[in-house]
Amino acid sequence: MNPISQIARATRPIYRKLSTTASLSSAKPIPTTGYCFELSDEQKALQELARKFTKDEIIPNAAHYDKTGEYPWPIVKKAWEVGLMNSHIPEHCGGMNLGVFDQCLVAEEIAFGCTGVMTAMEASGLGQAPVILAGTKEQQKKYLGRLIEEPLVAAYCVTEPVAGSDVAGIKTKAEKKGDEWILNGQKMWITNGGVANWYFVLARTNPDPKCPASKAFTGFIVERDWPGVTPGRKEQNMGQRASDTRGITFEDVRIPKENVLIGEGAGFKIAMGTFDKTRPPVGAGATGLAQRALYEATKYSLERKTFGVPIAHHQAVAFLLADMAVGVETARLAWMRAAWMVDHGQKNTVLASVAKLHASEIANKAASDAVQIFGGNGFNQDYPVEKLMRDAKIYQIYEGTSQIQRIIISRELLAAAKQSNA
Repeated sequence: MNPISQIARATRPIYRKLSTTASLSSAKPIPTTGYCFELSDEQKALQELARKFTKDEIIPNAAHYDKTGEYPWPIVKKAWEVGLMNSHIPEHCGGMNLGVFDQCLVAEEIAFGCTGVMTAMEASGLGQAPVILAGTKEQQKKYLGRLIEEPLVAAYCVTEPVAGSDVAGIKTKAEKKGDEWILNGQKMWITNGGVANWYFVLARTNPDPKCPASKAFTGFIVERDWPGVTPGRKEQNMGQRASDTRGITFEDVRIPKENVLIGEGAGFKIAMGTFDKTRPPVGAGATGLAQRALYEATKYSLERKTFGVPIAHHQAVAFLLADMAVGVETARLAWMRAAWMVDHGQKNTVLASVAKLHASEIANKAASDAVQIFGGNGFNQDYPVEKLMRDAKIYQIYEGTSQIQRIIISRELLAAAKQSNA
């Protein structure tokens, strides 16, 4: 076993007792620790593993994948080999059963190197989350175990051409025929759409338009190689080009009953519950991008001179750097709290939205300010911050736009206020 694999395996015991179980109805673990701003030795080892991997494997190759748009299979396979993928998969499937917090530690480090690569890796975790959250042990063993046995990835198929943030507007439908379901419809903007081995698919199973979303949809596990499953062309996006984003068409796809998650009508609850676990890692990724922007801008500001001194000595530039540092620190605290809550079995819906919203806004501002500090060079592809600015924008869009996060936060705020005044 190589030294890096030994470090990865050493992290296996991390917070195992704090990890949530694979059932929506499972008992919540009682918090055993308060807030602590010191990582455990195991977490430090995991973070250092991810940091070294990013330095050696991602940063030297990020520009290539950005220019070519190729899916970074060599990086993904190496990450799988050293234990940086699938760490949250339950032990009975061969995984390490780590918590969301530990997943976020890795996500931030990987995103520092390239958020396109981070999204390619993290999107598999998004696809897995519904199965971890709501799958039976048999479903988990079959589909999650497969990802442990070889370097494969999954995908999350919810978004549609006219139903992005409006999940309740999904048109893809599944009709029950005997012991099978027949799936028809089209999904759009599916990350890992062309490379995934299997998908989590949300489809309408109750045709009544008056049926509430909480009962109208069902979650399915759909295999990529089943007849009727057709990925579209790879989309040419503004940023995060290493990510494979496509539309997926489902035409009379036959799904066996054993591939239904929980049961008919439970899909919307599963999809929304998934975001509580996956929005903190998205926030961590955005934090990693902001950290990279601060790093590059600080380094450049000490090298570039105007009026006889490094530009960092000018207050206008120094204050930009200070604001970027404040943003990075607060974004990191936001994802840490949201991840801590869900790992302790606490409802973190609002804090997950806060983390995702705040970090995505910080990432975009940090990238924009980094370009400003670089001046004309920042607008050029030969310098690193141009890519950061392109990559940052999607953080305000995927896994719920910034506007959707504000809706979630404000609704909860107002509901709590009304309850306290009642």
